Amino acid sequence: MSPVVTEEHVSTASRPSDLRITDLRVATVAGVPFRSSIIRIDTNQGLAGYGEVRDQASATYALVLKSRLVGENPCNVDKIFRKIKQFGHHGRQGGGVSGVEMALMDLAGKAYGVPAHALIGGRFRDEVRCYADTPSLPDPHAMGARLLERKQRGFTMLKMDVGVDLLWDVPGALIAPAGARADSTTMHPFTGIQVTAKGVDHLASYVDIVRSVVGYDVALAADHFGHIALDSCIRIGRALEPFTLAWIEDLIPWQLTDQWRQLTEAVAVPTCTGEDIYLLDGFRPLLDAGAIRVVHPDPATAGGIAETKRIGDHAQERGIPMALHLAASPIATMACVHLAAATENFLALEHHAAEVEFWSDLVTGLPRPLIQDGHIAVPDTPGLGFGDLDE
Repeated sequence: MSPVVTEEHVSTASRPSDLRITDLRVATVAGVPFRSSIIRIDTNQGLAGYGEVRDQASATYALVLKSRLVGENPCNVDKIFRKIKQFGHHGRQGGGVSGVEMALMDLAGKAYGVPAHALIGGRFRDEVRCYADTPSLPDPHAMGARLLERKQRGFTMLKMDVGVDLLWDVPGALIAPAGARADSTTMHPFTGIQVTAKGVDHLASYVDIVRSVVGYDVALAADHFGHIALDSCIRIGRALEPFTLAWIEDLIPWQLTDQWRQLTEAVAVPTCTGEDIYLLDGFRPLLDAGAIRVVHPDPATAGGIAETKRIGDHAQERGIPMALHLAASPIATMACVHLAAATENFLALEHHAAEVEFWSDLVTGLPRPLIQDGHIAVPDTPGLGFGDLDE
């Protein structure tokens, strides 16, 4: 009896070996929570994959990659990534390569019929914890109330800004040269801004009041300390020790590995940085020196899903957990959900759009609201897991 060749029970919606990229298109949207460019990569089989350029970055960073992508099989994610990663860099310049990698992972998952997390080793968790970043208010009681509202919505981790922006109008809190308040480009060690003892006390009192409002049963992180030098950072960090913060973030430029090591060794508060670093190679100095307690890549800069998992795994070998920085639509958010599910030392994923009421409606095929009780369920559907864009 001769064998019968049949495709009766085989999905023929995609033939991965014959899949080829035919086009890359972008649509830029505003207020999600900032400006983001959505990528769509089209193929010869009708499959489309979605990614997202880093918030506030130019769509050009993705569009310049089109000539390197057309004709490639998107299932060869690592091959293509190695081909295009030379065109990315730190900060927003990593946004094009990272967004394209997300779209490739979406396409590869759809082609093989598996969720993106399956392509990087499977998952450690069924839901991903989110932390709510929250616009700051000068009044700590009002700020505490704003954070408390997030807590009451189910978020188990919160983040606020604490720094020199709270001190400029407080007499005797800062010593600064003329023009320093308007200068946002001079790197921290070179601004000449010093926080006085009165300024340190003011920040400690601010955090104390906020903590008294939100309580000690929720994780609380702090960011945006301002362009101040290492000595002021150490004194602020020590003053904030009693309030059991989850971390203090980006106090000094990420490039200054030795200063980060000095800060980390001087304070009993976890130190955190990484949102503007591109590729694992950019993170190695900080991680290998044990210069931070929490690594904080933004997958929309760091290189996308697989490269950021490499960063997390490298950090884990050095005893460092990984949180994820993000200010994005549900597209990059879902890329991060798959990454977080597949990374053992993951802590929490940033959510920057708690005020954007239509945020969950930007994509189809996912729960609405997408974030429930401060968590996102990890989908089993192919690729990034959503259905389509709700145009």
